[in-house]
Amino acid sequence: MSRRTHISRNGIARPWVPAAAAYAALIIGILDIVKGVFPRLRGSRISEIASVLPGSVTTLAETASLLVGILLIMLAHALRRRKARAWRAVVVLLTVSVVLEALHRRPVAASVSLLLCVVLLVNRREFYALSDPRSRWRALWNLLVLGAFDVVIGWILIAAYHQTIADHPGFGDQLWHVVLGLVGLEGPVAFTSERAGDLVYFSLAGLGALTAVTTIYLALRPERPVAARTEDDERRLRALLDRYGRQDSLGYFALRRDKSVIFSPSGKAAVAYRVVAGVMLASGDPIGDPEAWPGAIRRFLEEARRHAWVPAVIGCGETGGEVWTREGGLDALEIGDEAVVEVAGFTLEGRAMRNVRQMVKRVERLGYTCRVRRTGDLSEADRERIRNAADFWRGTETERGFSMALGRFGDPADAGCLVVTAHRAAPEGEEPPGGDIRAVLHFVPWGADGISLDLMRRDRDADPGLNELLIVRALQAAPEFGVARVSLNFAMFRSALARGERLGAGPVLRAWRGVLVFLSRWFQIESLYRFNAKFSPLWVPRFLVYPTARDLPRIGVSALRAEAFLTLPGLGRGNGPFQRWRRPQAVPDAVTGGRRRGGRRAWRPSSGRP
Repeated sequence: MSRRTHISRNGIARPWVPAAAAYAALIIGILDIVKGVFPRLRGSRISEIASVLPGSVTTLAETASLLVGILLIMLAHALRRRKARAWRAVVVLLTVSVVLEALHRRPVAASVSLLLCVVLLVNRREFYALSDPRSRWRALWNLLVLGAFDVVIGWILIAAYHQTIADHPGFGDQLWHVVLGLVGLEGPVAFTSERAGDLVYFSLAGLGALTAVTTIYLALRPERPVAARTEDDERRLRALLDRYGRQDSLGYFALRRDKSVIFSPSGKAAVAYRVVAGVMLASGDPIGDPEAWPGAIRRFLEEARRHAWVPAVIGCGETGGEVWTREGGLDALEIGDEAVVEVAGFTLEGRAMRNVRQMVKRVERLGYTCRVRRTGDLSEADRERIRNAADFWRGTETERGFSMALGRFGDPADAGCLVVTAHRAAPEGEEPPGGDIRAVLHFVPWGADGISLDLMRRDRDADPGLNELLIVRALQAAPEFGVARVSLNFAMFRSALARGERLGAGPVLRAWRGVLVFLSRWFQIESLYRFNAKFSPLWVPRFLVYPTARDLPRIGVSALRAEAFLTLPGLGRGNGPFQRWRRPQAVPDAVTGGRRRGGRRAWRPSSGRP
């Protein structure tokens, strides 16, 4: 069933209405603000046009026009996203506008307001979306952003009435007058015109009241958690993974506890997701019986429709991508390849493995040893040492990962995970947080006979080749743990990098490869591809599933935020065991690649799954 057919069954026949209403609210709001701030425009052509538009005269005073304009701009985006609360607010504003225009004997403006109000009421089914889950941070951002906007608008308003200001106050006095006016107090600026003084005073007081009311509302309304998974949901997910976990190497990452989950009507399949910036982001293939995948996908898309979220899937396999595109009417784009090594066919012999073989032998001669263990077999002391070491080596304050990272280590529920550690005694006089641990690999289960790489970190003082040694030892020890397949890193746009350097590659492909190489300075694109290729893996394509091409930029930003490559200041997710640990010696905001700054070590992000 396509997304378009599904919407049609809910009686939605005019999908253009929300966008048209949003643009109308935005234009009207801008006109209201311009007319409220610049007095010379009130008798101009713009004022004549604005006077017949809804919202421009919805109150008795010119001050209210400014406030209504701000409200309409704030509501425009939510109106376009079909939010029911935004629709109700606009309907209320238009109803008030009709009453007031009728009292002021302005039949044209009253008629236009009434007409648009009727149009919105007739098309009320277009505005069905529920509110997004929010945190208390929304209230803080509202206070900061709207407060800054108030100060700018207030200063422009005072500047617009400069001819009626006495004693020519300086910029500082004008700014202080704005700040005091926002809290309802008189400032140092005096006006020769009583009308101008009253207009500025009431406008500033109204702006301040609007900011205070919206901030208090956001701060006091019930907070909904980002992830709504229960213990029963996790139990059901683990049961599905026990039975069907072999189908997808990313299946175990659905157990991240910052993800919500939707089950199919039969309960035999599920989709794990997180909502980021209005995008309902799933990862990997659905979990469970493939015959039940369509039911889980339809429920996922229905939830996205109810909230007007953009549905998207990152990192799904070819089979999953086919089901998503068929059931949801979506499109798919290949975004890279996953490196999978078959343990039975892996060997260090041969010319192709010469470089890896030499690096492994060199590192072993330097005194490094490796241990491969199940996390359930670790002592609590070993778990703590590995946690401390992994946190110390992390290059950023925020724990990265969403689609291919578990975000925790040593949880009793994850006893089946595999951890590989490299050891060498620390130099005399040094006490690193992990003791003799110099590098860590962490793998999660991939069904009963596979493992998938979750975490790869090492000491930046360690010798080159240590990661190669860890992977080789993991592959060599895999048969002892019943492991036949090992999923390594995900290589973004691997095929473009590989084809772009071949003989005969066209100019477009070479240019695209050049862009990827340039971006590799910040994102580990080419380096991960080169590293994975050393082990002669099988390349398994992974796809991005999306509704339309115009949604791709928004989905891209949401994916970067979910993976913590793009973070907002002061809004760290705080998920996973490594997030709250503090690096005792590292300089977190200096990236020097091993050079010394002020006697302290500065660390770069370690390689591994993004």
